[in-house]
Amino acid sequence: MSETRRIALVADAAHYVGPALARMLARRGHDLVLGDPSDELVAELEATGAAVEAVSGASNLVRPASAPALVDAVLGRFGRIDAAVAASGQIVTGRFLRSSFDDLEKVVAGCLHAPYHFLRAVVPPMVERGSGQVLVITSASAVRPTPGAPLYSAARAGATMLARNVADEVARANVQVNAVGTNFMDFPEFLAATGATDPEVRAAVEAQVPLRRLGSMEEFASFCSVFLDGSSTFTTGQFVAYAGGWA
Repeated sequence: MSETRRIALVADAAHYVGPALARMLARRGHDLVLGDPSDELVAELEATGAAVEAVSGASNLVRPASAPALVDAVLGRFGRIDAAVAASGQIVTGRFLRSSFDDLEKVVAGCLHAPYHFLRAVVPPMVERGSGQVLVITSASAVRPTPGAPLYSAARAGATMLARNVADEVARANVQVNAVGTNFMDFPEFLAATGATDPEVRAAVEAQVPLRRLGSMEEFASFCSVFLDGSSTFTTGQFVAYAGGWA
């Protein structure tokens, strides 16, 4: 590990934007601790010169032990955390009047408990060190009513406000905490939840987006970079929607 390289934690490097974020951070001079990366991703990142610590069985942040295991791995290997990012939650659809309390518990566990566990684990060592950047990926549905996903939208709003409150609490310790919320992203879970694996349905879904397309993981990772790579540390407590103009 070079002393000039930053240390970043990507809680889930197996799904969603995790692999793209890991590649982006490696290109920007970070050594990495990754939750459940593929062997191929680890080899690809190490070929760029990044030191990579893979942590198996820790990407599911709903489990209370996962986030502490990731933090222990970072501190044990590198001694500090400069940046940490987590995406969590499961897309749960359905009308409120047809919902059950079990549906609510499921969505709250994935969308609120998970970011709580993550923040509770990564923020204290950053506060102790007096430096760090944290990004919590929530959902653009947190900022507007979302027909067909009311429980999901509500839980995402809770996670977004949790991140903003933590940011206010630790700002004086020079730790930045921000949230980014997505919608209409091109990844398997969204396509399955909306039926957009069918080309006709996809066209109808894309018609709801002002930019008339779905977002890619690579461009989203690029957007996240300013909240993680140390190039701009004067922003904290913010939420930005990344949804093609929908929110």
